[in-house]
Amino acid sequence: MPSNQSLEGITVIDCSQILAGPFCSMLLADHGARVIKVEKPNGGDDVRTWGPPFIGKDSSAFVQLNRNKESISLDIKEEQGKKILRKLIKNADVLIENSRVGTMDKLGFGYKDTKKINSKIIYCSITGFGTDGPYAKRGGFDLIAQGMSGLMSITGHPDSPPVKVGVPIADLNTGMFAMQGILSAYIHRLKKNEGQYLEVSLLESALAYTMYESSIYFTTGKISTPDGSAHRLTAPYQAFKTKDGYINIGAANQSNWERLIKVLGMEKLNDDPDFSDSKNRQLNKVKLEKILEEIFITKSSKEWISILIENSIPSGPIYNMEEVWNDEQVRHRNMDVKLDHPKQKNSRNIGVAVKLSKTPGEIKTPAPLYGEHSKKILKELGYPSDEIKFLINSNICGMQ
Repeated sequence: MPSNQSLEGITVIDCSQILAGPFCSMLLADHGARVIKVEKPNGGDDVRTWGPPFIGKDSSAFVQLNRNKESISLDIKEEQGKKILRKLIKNADVLIENSRVGTMDKLGFGYKDTKKINSKIIYCSITGFGTDGPYAKRGGFDLIAQGMSGLMSITGHPDSPPVKVGVPIADLNTGMFAMQGILSAYIHRLKKNEGQYLEVSLLESALAYTMYESSIYFTTGKISTPDGSAHRLTAPYQAFKTKDGYINIGAANQSNWERLIKVLGMEKLNDDPDFSDSKNRQLNKVKLEKILEEIFITKSSKEWISILIENSIPSGPIYNMEEVWNDEQVRHRNMDVKLDHPKQKNSRNIGVAVKLSKTPGEIKTPAPLYGEHSKKILKELGYPSDEIKFLINSNICGMQ
């Protein structure tokens, strides 16, 4: 029965593992694409074993990343496994892979070979550094990309050791760019009836997020350094210490600034040339922070947020993960989706962030067990029962 989702009818063969590729295919699956996750023999995606915590035999991280997908285990080093993958590719729209550069070519599934199987395939390669250049053969890891893209040089507080972004931002951003590229290529295919090759890398995807810092360097030659929670171009826009914790305040533009100092009873700051406009407040933000914090430490975070919100001053708490998921806005927006997993009732999932009015995304099925759909997929491909049994028993196609 049609689900009325925007990507319904698109089939994705996902030969990737860990994070960037599976995150991309999860986003596609959330919006209706059929994603067939092709996993290596003897355990599948490495993230299945990362933990604790675990849900059954799989890490909770794997379960979060691989909802709405089907799993088939294939040994594509063996000819029988290759034959199955070729059949899958023949009827697919998209293939995603994140092997080291050259690996898929050696296996006979690089773009040139895949295009011979399906001329309209959209083939997405995810790498650490790109498919050419002096670093092309290096493996790709989020931490390495964060360091080499400059992100770690601008994260943390002044004079602190290097700090990575708290989430694997290079991996996740690469997954987002991969999805963008796939959808762009699919739109092109609708227009021109042809597939194409696309690639995204962790290094370039992380580098793409250095909008402010790169623009500063391009314009002035100045090298940005860590600024804590403060904004690089405007102030006050940062975390401030209160009586019992910290709150975030975003009073960057002039109207918000004027409302803030009125609430604080500090209108005299507008007469101080150090703080009269956004440019000067930014140049003197350390001095400004000390002045404002002397006021903020007189009340609790809850008291200040109530006062600031009431006066239309952008502000908010700094939550831990428990507080995030108990927040009334998060709960109202259906971002905590419960779904029965074979090994856990009411398994919780991060909801779909993009809200489409006519073709909404949906979390319909939990992450698959290892090789859970191997038999089903082989049957769809026309394999008879006795051959399916042989493929499973010989570990050409594995199952949990």
